[in-house]
Amino acid sequence: MRDYAGTGTLLRLALRLDRVRATAWILGIVLFTTASAQSNNDLYGTAEEREKLAETVETNPAMLALGGRAFDLTTTGGVNAYQLVAFMATIIGLMSIFMVVRHTRAEEESGRAELAGSAVLGRKAWLASSLLLVTGMNLVIALLLGLGLQNTDLPATGSWAFAFGCAGVGIFFALVAGIAAQLTDHARSANGIAATVLGLAYLLRATGDAASASDGGLSWLTWVSPIGWAQMMRPYTDEDWAVALLFVVAAAVLLAAVGVLIGRRDVGAGVLPPSLGPTEAAPALRSPFALAWRLQRGSMLGWALAFLVVGAAFGGVADGMVDVAEDNPNIDELLRDLGGSGSIVDVFLATITSLIAVVVGAYALQSALRLSGEESAHRIDPVLSTAVNRLSWAGSHLTVAALGSVVMLTSAGLAAGLAHGINSGDVAGEVPRVLGAALAQVPAVWTLIGLCALLFGLLPRYTAVAWAVLAVVLVIGQFGEVLKLDQMVMNLSPFTHVPDLPSADFRATPLLVLVLLAAALIAAGLSGFRRRDVA
Repeated sequence: MRDYAGTGTLLRLALRLDRVRATAWILGIVLFTTASAQSNNDLYGTAEEREKLAETVETNPAMLALGGRAFDLTTTGGVNAYQLVAFMATIIGLMSIFMVVRHTRAEEESGRAELAGSAVLGRKAWLASSLLLVTGMNLVIALLLGLGLQNTDLPATGSWAFAFGCAGVGIFFALVAGIAAQLTDHARSANGIAATVLGLAYLLRATGDAASASDGGLSWLTWVSPIGWAQMMRPYTDEDWAVALLFVVAAAVLLAAVGVLIGRRDVGAGVLPPSLGPTEAAPALRSPFALAWRLQRGSMLGWALAFLVVGAAFGGVADGMVDVAEDNPNIDELLRDLGGSGSIVDVFLATITSLIAVVVGAYALQSALRLSGEESAHRIDPVLSTAVNRLSWAGSHLTVAALGSVVMLTSAGLAAGLAHGINSGDVAGEVPRVLGAALAQVPAVWTLIGLCALLFGLLPRYTAVAWAVLAVVLVIGQFGEVLKLDQMVMNLSPFTHVPDLPSADFRATPLLVLVLLAAALIAAGLSGFRRRDVA
C-alpha cells in the first residue's frame, strides 16, 4: 500500500482546489439535462406528436447519427433517451478527461507533483486521488440526475438507467485520461489523446446508429463505443442492466493498464519518449507569432476537424426539419423563438449557426487563455528575456486565437452549406449563404477574446471568469427567449446583436460595433499587461 500513501490527503487537496469547478460541472450538467427533459416532455406531450417524430426519425440516418439510437419514441422517456443520452454522455466524458489530466499530468508538468513527492507520498497517489475525485463526481451526477429526471415525471427505472449509463461513460474516460497522462509529458497532449479517443467513440456510435435506420451491417459499431453502451442500457425502454457489466469489465482492464504504465516511467516523464527538435529554430519559428502558431496548431486542427463533422451533420438534416416542423407546431414555434423568421430551414440553420458560434467561443477562450497558462507555468520568462517584448508576445497569441476562430466558423459554415446544398440541389447558392451566416458570428467571438485579454492584463488571477461569462452567454442564447428574459439581460450577450442569418436581413452596424468593442477590450488588456508584474 506504500504506492498509495497520501491518497486521502491529495483527494482533500483536490476537493479544496476544485470545489467551485467541480460544483459548476455537476450542477451545470444536471440542470441542463433536467431542463432539456422537461422541455421535451412539453414538446412531445401527446401521442400524436411522438408518432410524427418517430416517422421522421426512425428511417432518417442523419437524425439518428445526430441524436442517437431510437428504441421507442412512443413515450416521452424514449424521446429523451434518443435526444439526450449520447450528447450528455459525451459532455460528461469531456468533464472527466479534463479533471483527471488537470490533477495528474498538469501537476507533474508544473513541478508540483515532484515537490509534493519529496514528502511521504506514494507513487500512485496522484493518479488514485484524481480517479477517486472524478469517480465521485460522476456518482454524484448520477444520483442528482436520477432524482432530477424523476422529478420531470419520467419513470424511475429508466431515469436511473439514463443516469448510471452516462456516469459509466464518465468513469470510462476518466481511466482513458489516466492512461493518456502516462503516455506523454504534456497536459495538452494528454488532453488531446483522450479527447481523440472520445471523438472516435462518438463517431463509431454515430455510424452504428445511422446504420440502424435500415438494419445495415454496420449497426454493430454502436457496441464498440462506450457512448453506445449507455444507449444500449435502453433507458425508458425495457432497461437492459446487463450492459452495465461492459463498463465494469472495461474499467478493470483500463485500471490494470494504467497501473502497468505508471510503473514504466519516471515522475515528470511519459512512457512515449519526446521527440528531440533541431538544435536551431527554423527561420519560420523565429518570431512570437510563429511560436504561438507552433504551440496552438495541433489544437486548432483538432477543433477544425470537429467543426467540419458537426457542420456537415447539421447541414445534412436541415431539409428534414420541414417535415418535423409541419408535424409538430411546438417545434416550429421553438425554432422561430431561437432563430427568427423566414423559412423553417433558414430558421434552423440560423439557430444551429448561433449555437456553433458559442462553441467556437469555447475554442477562442481556450486559445486566448493560453497566455495565462504560459505565464503560470513560467514559460514566459525565457521568452521575454530575449528581444521579444510583451505586446508582441501577447498579441501573437491573441492573433492566433482570432484567426483560429475564423477558421472554425469557416469549417462549420462550409461543411453545413455543402451538405445542405447537396440535399437541396443548390450547392452554388447554399454554400455562400450558410458560410456567410457563420462568418457573421466572428465579431461576437472576437468580443470574448477581448474579454480574455482584459482579464489577463488587468485581473490575471480571475481569468477563469471568462468561462463563467461563456456559460451565461450560452444560457442567454439558447434559453433566453424560452425563459422570456428581459431584453436588457439578452443584450449582455454579444451573440444577441448578430443578425439571425440566413433567416434575417444582414445588418453591418452591430457587427462593426462588436469589432470596435473587441479591439477596445484587447487594447485595454494589453495596456494593463504592459504595466503589471509578470507572475
